[in-house]
Amino acid sequence: MKKFLVITAVITGLLLVVGYVFRAPLTMIAAGWAMTPNLSFADDTRSPDPDYAMPNRWAALPDREDFADVIPDHLAADTLKAQPVDVFFIHPTTYTPGEHWNQPLDHTEANQRADYWVMRDQASAFNGCCNVYAPRYRQANLAAFFDASMENNGQQALDLAYQDVASAFRYFIENFNDGRPFIIAGHSQGSFHGNRLLREQIIGTALGDRMIAAYTVGFPIEADARVDVCKTPTQTNCQISWNANEEDAAFSHGQPTSVCVNPLTWDSAEPSATEAANLGAITFAAGTSVEVAAVGASCEDGQLILRGLQSESFSYFPFGPGNFHIYDYALFYMNIRQNLGERVSAYLAQAGEATLTK
Repeated sequence: MKKFLVITAVITGLLLVVGYVFRAPLTMIAAGWAMTPNLSFADDTRSPDPDYAMPNRWAALPDREDFADVIPDHLAADTLKAQPVDVFFIHPTTYTPGEHWNQPLDHTEANQRADYWVMRDQASAFNGCCNVYAPRYRQANLAAFFDASMENNGQQALDLAYQDVASAFRYFIENFNDGRPFIIAGHSQGSFHGNRLLREQIIGTALGDRMIAAYTVGFPIEADARVDVCKTPTQTNCQISWNANEEDAAFSHGQPTSVCVNPLTWDSAEPSATEAANLGAITFAAGTSVEVAAVGASCEDGQLILRGLQSESFSYFPFGPGNFHIYDYALFYMNIRQNLGERVSAYLAQAGEATLTK
């Protein structure tokens, strides 16, 4: 009996240790289960296919005022003038209830999160270089990424979301773009779809030469021979990604083989930089002033490891302590704006067009 109790205590202790070490992944899996709809994808109800001729099917359009127009208070308002380049921005997951496999298009809270959080802290980084187009789409429930059902409910939900993204992109090209160079950008689920869009709709087509770069941030992107990883601040027709977290984070969105481009250097020969290279971080929920030298970063084993954080504005960690996923853009906001200007100017110069002036 005593031996049984000792063995039981040891096993219990090991389980507690494992539970602690993997607390963030276990929390994510538990969250995924909690968000899983109690019906199959086939039995679920869905909004009709979005009509992208309708302005309300876009979270951002350049000919109207929206949250993608915000700028830090030290920038001049004339940065919002019409630009010679477009960006097609795909927002991350903002639909978190477990009611459906895909977001109903008119779900108020999900759309408000996309506007108030994503358009402000992420898509607005592009408004100094580009005309911002950001579609609303029937995004997959977060549970889709954790689904292991025999019915492949999660994959079907992700495929439906991508169907909308691809439809919006075609509408953008045919009705808005007018032959201009463009950037593909996104975050998290948006980058997942952007990566697929890049490989299925752009590479190897006439559109490939017009794509300046793909900023597919916040998702583990694997490099392949079809797309170059951007190795310098002015390289074009290439792809960029990173996943930010501290070294001791229990859970990271990056994997050892994931693409990592350091947004403080944009240079594969300089994978590390101190906070002195940080031109300014901002989360508009905390105000409209940037925080210079907010954090340093280093690309290590497919992750962007943060060091020397100097700010208390970035303290909400829905994916566990040390995981800065929701701040992938915000922590490097001004560096992103600067790099966009440089990369767009390089592309326009190569194309024989007027260099973008900021």
